[in-house]
Amino acid sequence: MEILVCVKRVPDTSENEIQLNAAGTDIERDDLVYAVNEPDNYAVEEALQIVSRTGGNVTVVTVGGEEDEEVLRREMAMGAQHAVLISDDAFRESDGRGIAALFKEFVEAGHYDLILTGVQADDGCAQVGGMLAAMLDYPFASLVTAIEVVDSGTLKIAREIEGGCKEIHAIDLPCVLSIQTGINEPRYVGMRGIRQVASVPIPQLSAPDLALALAFAGKNNARVVRTDYFVPPAGKGAEILAGSREEVIEKLLDLLKTKGGLN
Repeated sequence: MEILVCVKRVPDTSENEIQLNAAGTDIERDDLVYAVNEPDNYAVEEALQIVSRTGGNVTVVTVGGEEDEEVLRREMAMGAQHAVLISDDAFRESDGRGIAALFKEFVEAGHYDLILTGVQADDGCAQVGGMLAAMLDYPFASLVTAIEVVDSGTLKIAREIEGGCKEIHAIDLPCVLSIQTGINEPRYVGMRGIRQVASVPIPQLSAPDLALALAFAGKNNARVVRTDYFVPPAGKGAEILAGSREEVIEKLLDLLKTKGGLN
């Protein structure tokens, strides 16, 4: 099975203190530490596990600049056989539709049985997977928590829904799935693995290679434009209940009754 995983390089929130710039138009990006988007890492791991059972190859692709090669190499060190960087100044500041259009043209130039994305990236919109599926006219499922290959043309998948419940679906290949975190345990990538792929050439595709996407990609074609960043005002502080366990329970019950939580 040929699997494509769309990945993104994002600020690593575990290594950075995220602050707004003075103008309030973006976060301060100087000296930020970047990493692969966490849900994308689960998608790559799931692709690797499927290929280990069925055979085939895993390709990772991203849209960005030369610095974004680092996440592609990291996923190659994880086990992906191929990586492609989509990079051109004409693609800068693309919205979700623009990114999906770039991936669509890339997919149509190749042959992939399954396309995976993380459930969402750093902007939290969770748009690219669904838009890509719509543009390709492929079946799509989001919040996927399990994948079973039934045969060469069908998958059985589980989706996470409200209330801790799951849906089970049969879905035809080729399809697009957005992968929920927790579907697996991504494998550890050590420095040795990263060094082994450090000199592997990574093909780059630019505007001439993806000319049909230019009607959608780039700042001038974006239909969604970020206009502001702000920090929400701080709410009221928490109330600490003091006393013995029995006293705390009694105070908590009184508060719940007072606030309407208990009748």
